[in-house]
Amino acid sequence: MADNGTGTDMVKVRIPATSANIGSGFDALGVAVALYNYVYMRESDRLAIRSHDGADIPLDKENLVWKTAKHLYDVCGKPLKGLELEQLSNIPFARGLGSSSACIIGGLLGANEMLGKPLTQDALIDMAAVLEGHPDNTTPALTGGLVTAVLDNGKVHYVKQEIHNDLRFAVIIPDFELKTSLARSVLPQEIPHTDARFNLARSALMAVSLYSGKYENLRIGADDRLHQPYRLELIPGGGQVMELCLKNGAYAAYVSGAGSSLMAIVDDAVLDFEQKTRDSLDDMGLQGWRLHILSIDNKGAILMRG
Repeated sequence: MADNGTGTDMVKVRIPATSANIGSGFDALGVAVALYNYVYMRESDRLAIRSHDGADIPLDKENLVWKTAKHLYDVCGKPLKGLELEQLSNIPFARGLGSSSACIIGGLLGANEMLGKPLTQDALIDMAAVLEGHPDNTTPALTGGLVTAVLDNGKVHYVKQEIHNDLRFAVIIPDFELKTSLARSVLPQEIPHTDARFNLARSALMAVSLYSGKYENLRIGADDRLHQPYRLELIPGGGQVMELCLKNGAYAAYVSGAGSSLMAIVDDAVLDFEQKTRDSLDDMGLQGWRLHILSIDNKGAILMRG
């Protein structure tokens, strides 16, 4: 974005994609991965929004980055007439990779910087989770790493763990969106006690195994009865794709967030996973489904002036 001669610095924020739930950790587990959105902003007397890459983002006051930044200014009792705002959106929309969380974190972190950092990181984490409704995407987007989190009465109680760089997260992105509202609407209102117990044990196993290196447990840890069986019905071919990921050497496979993306956790030493999986997708007639091999992001959102 070009300098408009106002003399104010442009704030730049880089925000990682996130993969929530990780199978059994519904609304509780999330991990940051190395796929990034960028937000550039500075105060202005008008609202001027531009998509750097042509992504179909709102260019008015419905823009989530603007709404979030304005919210923080309002909370701090400071006026904000407008922003010069530019977005580069590498995280695809409505694919279960935390695109809305990236907007929220970008708006909060950028606004907090422009205000002189009145909020601590934990206060930003709380605010982001309240705005999003749950903490499993927003928290790792800000902190990086693997996060186990609970939102309780407006406060996020969380633990961040850095994940070893011997793992890769292979994201398979279908050629269709899946709105979170639809993905949540198919979930049952009540579940049997046995299903709750099933997930509780596996989500604990998943979190501990990921950061301790007990990767042989990940396949069991990703098993789920709370959301994946219902959401896979909205992802034609999703179950088969998860099975082929396991066949091609992945430790585990799961629905990323609310979908439609699927995620496989792969050892870095499995060198032929990408090619074998790409070939398998093509053989299934899924040439339009994208496959990206991503590393862990242990740093989270990064902010800089300039």
